[in-house]
Amino acid sequence: MTLQYALELIGTFVFAISGALAVREREHDLFGAGFTGFITAIGGGTLRDVLLDAHPLVWIGDIHFLYAILLGILTAFVFPNFLSRLRRTFFLFDTLGIGFFTVLGVEKALSLGVRPEIAAIMGMFTAVMGGVIRDTLTNEIPILFRKEIYASACLAGAILYLVLNYFGLGREWNLLLSIFTVISIRLIAMKYKLSLPRLD
Repeated sequence: MTLQYALELIGTFVFAISGALAVREREHDLFGAGFTGFITAIGGGTLRDVLLDAHPLVWIGDIHFLYAILLGILTAFVFPNFLSRLRRTFFLFDTLGIGFFTVLGVEKALSLGVRPEIAAIMGMFTAVMGGVIRDTLTNEIPILFRKEIYASACLAGAILYLVLNYFGLGREWNLLLSIFTVISIRLIAMKYKLSLPRLD
């Protein structure tokens, strides 16, 4: 198991937990929480693969992703109170997740021969669309429409990856720098309550 593959599974596991916990206060049963967790975990990657006509979908082609999702849902169901006290921890994991999945989405799009501009959008979709679907299902304002810097951080990381790739930087360094950029923008924006200009 490579580090990249392990991080993909961990990110899927964490996103499944966040989706399941999102319906905790709405008196949903295990199936309702499980469905939300499942959609949160696979939503972004599935949308990307459908748009790019990539088959099989990641979670269909590799059963371990489904196991990671199921484990995340069960973890949220068994330890909801403990997990709810770890909001900062899950914010960090979510931030790590969007950083990694942004680059993963860009790389997959490029491997399928799309233009760099499209690859950047696919990277952003991979990272954020699961959360958007989760918020929609739970009647929350989707995170894309809040003041938080979220999708724009992913887009910045995706663009940086494409620029560094164009200039021939080694993949390992490119991965690290691009992921670090997404994470840094997100953390700094939250710490100092930064946001993009509003359309008034």
